[in-house]
Amino acid sequence: MTHGLPLTISLQIPTYWTPEQAFAVFEMVNDLRDAIWRCYELQLIDEYRNQCKQAPNICIENTNDPTF
Repeated sequence: MTHGLPLTISLQIPTYWTPEQAFAVFEMVNDLRDAIWRCYELQLIDEYRNQCKQAPNICIENTNDPTF
């Protein structure tokens, strides 16, 4: 038995946020996504291609994503 970090982290979103709070979090996540893309664009494209080689059905469903 290992005592390291768990393999997954459950992310729970509160159901009591105001629309303004939910929007603020949504915008922050969007900004985070943009920042990650700016920093890792080429690596993310390569990884996306690798994922498509391993599971082509998943990639067909994601073709509407304008990022790729």
